[in-house]
Amino acid sequence: MIKQIKMITFDLDDTLWDNHPTIMKAEVDTREWIENKVGEVEWGDFNDFINLRADLIREDKTIEWDISKLRKEIFRKKLSHVTPENLRDEIVDKAFDIFIEKRHEIKLFDGVKESIKNLSEKYILGVLTNGNADVYKFDIGKYFKFSISSLEAKDSKPNRAHFDMAISQVNNISFGNILHIGDHQINDIFCAYNLGIDTLWFNNNNVSWAQDFKKPDEFSSWHDLEQIIRNKYER
Repeated sequence: MIKQIKMITFDLDDTLWDNHPTIMKAEVDTREWIENKVGEVEWGDFNDFINLRADLIREDKTIEWDISKLRKEIFRKKLSHVTPENLRDEIVDKAFDIFIEKRHEIKLFDGVKESIKNLSEKYILGVLTNGNADVYKFDIGKYFKFSISSLEAKDSKPNRAHFDMAISQVNNISFGNILHIGDHQINDIFCAYNLGIDTLWFNNNNVSWAQDFKKPDEFSSWHDLEQIIRNKYER
């Protein structure tokens, strides 16, 4: 029996676009702006970031899912030597504005725009993201009925809060009526699997399946997505 899919939800980062170059450029450009203001800053390496994040979460649990606050607090810690405090706060706020603007300078994967537009004519579309990209800043935003971030869910995938909020957006929708599409084996696929939600795994880097539950159907090109959905749900 073919499932009746009424809603398709999408992850954003690394599903609709390659996030790594975007974030790296945003980070570099923002740090350059900061150092032009205050001089050289000791940013540390990735391990320093992980340790600082853990320290900040211990001080404020909301930072675990509010990644915008996390970034601001990291800037604040790194600029603790800047005085007076109101100057430091002004620099932090402006630096975050620069970062978030650069963070939205993305390039959609080939085929995304066409697929999203066409799917929106048949299905309710939504966004479920752990990040702080705003899909409504892009032209494709007009095709989505809703977008739920970790800030709004007050939690992060792979916990279920995003999906609980998703089914509250539309009447007469259950988890069985949702197809979720994402790149992350745990945050997207495992999370949905646990709720009985169908998934499609976007795997454009030929990554091996590393989980102990059944691998869902996968696709590596957005040009193939509509046909995959037609074959699975529209026969």
